[in-house]
Amino acid sequence: MKFRVDRDAFAEAVAWTARALPARPAVPVLAGMRLDIPAGATSQVRLSSFDYEVSARAAVDVDTQEHGGVLVSGRLLAEIARNLPPHPVEVAAEGSRVVVTCGSARFTLLTLPLEDYPTLPAIPKATGSLPADTLAAAVRQVAPAASRDDTLPMLTGMHMGFSGDTLTLAATDRYRVAVRELWWRPEHSDLSTSALVPAKTLADAARSFTAGGNVEIALSTVVSDGGVATSQGEGMIGFDHNGRRLTTRLIDSEFVKYEHRFPTQFTARAEIPTAPLAEAVKRVALVADRNTPLRLSFTGGEVVLEAGSGDDAQALEAMDAKYEGEPMRVAFGPQYFLDGLGGIESESVYLNFTQPTKPVVITDVPGEAGAAPAFRYLVMPLRVA
Repeated sequence: MKFRVDRDAFAEAVAWTARALPARPAVPVLAGMRLDIPAGATSQVRLSSFDYEVSARAAVDVDTQEHGGVLVSGRLLAEIARNLPPHPVEVAAEGSRVVVTCGSARFTLLTLPLEDYPTLPAIPKATGSLPADTLAAAVRQVAPAASRDDTLPMLTGMHMGFSGDTLTLAATDRYRVAVRELWWRPEHSDLSTSALVPAKTLADAARSFTAGGNVEIALSTVVSDGGVATSQGEGMIGFDHNGRRLTTRLIDSEFVKYEHRFPTQFTARAEIPTAPLAEAVKRVALVADRNTPLRLSFTGGEVVLEAGSGDDAQALEAMDAKYEGEPMRVAFGPQYFLDGLGGIESESVYLNFTQPTKPVVITDVPGEAGAAPAFRYLVMPLRVA
């Protein structure tokens, strides 16, 4: 195998493919990245990685001189590609070694046994598509609410609910719930199914989705007389964006029923400019350690933010707010509250209350009066004296 390729295009393709490399591979070949130029293909090199759970694939245009395939250390190739000088890259297989040349830089990598590398899973048939930047923004809003505790796998996932042309993303760690609804274009208008996707895998992939173009979502499904339903057992989901593909196995578990946790009526509501509120929270939280609550006191046209007390460092800041309801005093973990504000895309944010010790629902302010918010973030307040 021998080819010449643009440095930036090569580095981006290698970085994407490296996402599926395991941190601690079960067998040595899983640490490898496969590079292929099949016989008859003259213009692209295909890169792939796989750890039996997640696979990543990319293709990049090249000037092909010889066909073939090799398997090399994926992380080493990613480090090399990221640090190459600004010149075209030449890659050539020479026996049991691969030589990467770029300008005056030359690297020699040992190959891994290609025959021992597992076959990558086939990508399911496309289920639908939506703009890449829209999906990336929705994942960014919801992902912070997913749990990092692997003892409850279902809480480490992001639930994707498909119902007609509505796609709903949801995540929870039991103390908060984030939900985002968005429009998408399904292949079947009567589609009604769901998938529980590892949140970390989806968040990592979404960070590389670029503006422009669509992401095709491919979900393992079976077609029955009643329409389309989720396949039984351990399924798979795939994402295809600008020739870069990722598949991951779904979490084989039922997601929690979260809708009943959202109150249907509220006794008070505050409307506050989003960016100034987030900045004020960050300032006040400077005196708060991991276990120190952020306290918010709401009255007529003002909210007062406080942290710290007694012999500890203290901070206080007041800002204007539109508030309807009886005076309210609530407390949150600062980062939990900031994660909710970070998902708001409107200029102002709604804070919806029932009681000081009951869940608070943070939402965007819809552009049209009476419209439902696209993003909802429920968070449990802390109990303070």
